[in-house]
Amino acid sequence: MADVLSVLRQYSIQKKEIVVKEDKVIFGGEFSWPKNVKTNYVVWGTGQEGRPKEYYTLDSILFLLDNVHLSHPVYVRRAATENIPVVRRPDRKDLLRYLSGEASTSASIDRSAPVEIGLPRPTQVNCAADAAPAAKKPRTEDAERVRLDKERWAARLEAHGEGSVQTGQIRPLSEAMSVEKIAAIKVKIMAKKRSTIKTDLGDDRTALQQRSFVDADVDVTRDIISRERVGRTRTTILQSRGKAFAKDVFAILQSVEAREKGRAPQQRPAPRAAPAAPTLPTTQPIPAAYDRYDQERFKGKQETGGFHIDTMGTYHGKTLESVTLEGAAARETQTPAAQPVPVPRPVSQARPPLNQKKGSRTPIIIIPAATTSLITMLNAKDLLQDLTFVPSDEKKKQGCRRENETLIQRRKDRAQPRGTALGLTVPYRVVDQPLKLTPQDWDQVVAVFVHGHAWQFKGWPWLLPDGSPVDVFAKIKAFHLKYEHLPLDANIQKWNITVLELSYYQRHSDRLLFLSFWDTLDSYMARHKSHLRF
Repeated sequence: MADVLSVLRQYSIQKKEIVVKEDKVIFGGEFSWPKNVKTNYVVWGTGQEGRPKEYYTLDSILFLLDNVHLSHPVYVRRAATENIPVVRRPDRKDLLRYLSGEASTSASIDRSAPVEIGLPRPTQVNCAADAAPAAKKPRTEDAERVRLDKERWAARLEAHGEGSVQTGQIRPLSEAMSVEKIAAIKVKIMAKKRSTIKTDLGDDRTALQQRSFVDADVDVTRDIISRERVGRTRTTILQSRGKAFAKDVFAILQSVEAREKGRAPQQRPAPRAAPAAPTLPTTQPIPAAYDRYDQERFKGKQETGGFHIDTMGTYHGKTLESVTLEGAAARETQTPAAQPVPVPRPVSQARPPLNQKKGSRTPIIIIPAATTSLITMLNAKDLLQDLTFVPSDEKKKQGCRRENETLIQRRKDRAQPRGTALGLTVPYRVVDQPLKLTPQDWDQVVAVFVHGHAWQFKGWPWLLPDGSPVDVFAKIKAFHLKYEHLPLDANIQKWNITVLELSYYQRHSDRLLFLSFWDTLDSYMARHKSHLRF
């Protein structure tokens, strides 16, 4: 008879199922041993210098096989929590090699140790009866119930046949009661049918089939019912917790109704007559081609019709309430007779000199084309426009497509003479293929994000004969984006580059980091690229 350690090794190699039930360990349909039975594997450190030999128990070896993926300290803590003897570290590797089949024997196996013979596993019928849950009913009981139902329905049919009357004994209903009484009975029967639910199962065959179907699938039905969740009905789905229908929706409907009738929802005093605006010329010169990066040449003195309208203004990032309050405050403070004070144009919106060739004033930012870079064409708009970091892998999972270039709208506030701030948006081109830029476009390049490799600047202007991009950083402001816990690249340390350290977990610090990026870039453009728009 094989010992328990050999049987355990055989089942471990063949990946057979070992069932642990209460205090017994069952190996397939052959043998079973108690969980605390001792194997013939000697515990390390025993049996020497006069100390008696100790052997590992079956449950301690099974616990090691179940937690072999854990490190030894974690395994020891978990075994102590379960109150199970641990396999010592010197025996761990040798025992696992023997149980996995890598070694045919082990020096720690004591062949002379007493071997406890395993008990034969109970019969298949008893084991199946023990393993069956209490909720499940044996097939024999289902068949017995079906047979009893058939007998009961047959007895009902026989009793119904005995109590039936002969055809000759039937008399017309009109002879027993009047027509009015028959009509009243019919009305009562129809009313009762409308208010009751039909519970008749039909013939006996249909009833037996339904009963047997429910009994056979009672476990499946119970599992389905346990997974059901209470949803919202068509009544509760229309209920809003934060809005009042009469207060919000009726106000909108009243304003629409007032507009259709030709009157304003609120009567306001008529403003004083303002001086007539100059008429627009009848003809406007139409440009030959439209260029979204050269929109300045479409802006003339007559395009606002003489009104002082800031065409660079925007409502980006503002709520409807703030816009309404700002507009109301502006109307209250402005007097009809007062003329608007001319606002001097800042240096950033000044026209280029006469001897300079007219072109686009939109700044260009170059980013790396490498997929390992923290800033790519997938998340450049999130970083530079929304001031938050979203990894490129996450953007790919969202289904975002990579574009050759993108146009971001940077929002900035500009101080006004009366102490108010005017919200503006300034466009920036973001590209990752600088070799497609024309010589005129290179004058608009204001920043570059450096990845760390010199091959990023292959084919760029201003390179030294040895390919070094040192002079490039004298013409363009360079930045390097990295995680704060990673070491700095050797090339980045040598070059004149501003390092932006990004937190790996704290996303609330992204806005402060990229605001500092824009402040550094604005300072650089004010000194070296003042002819561009920023």
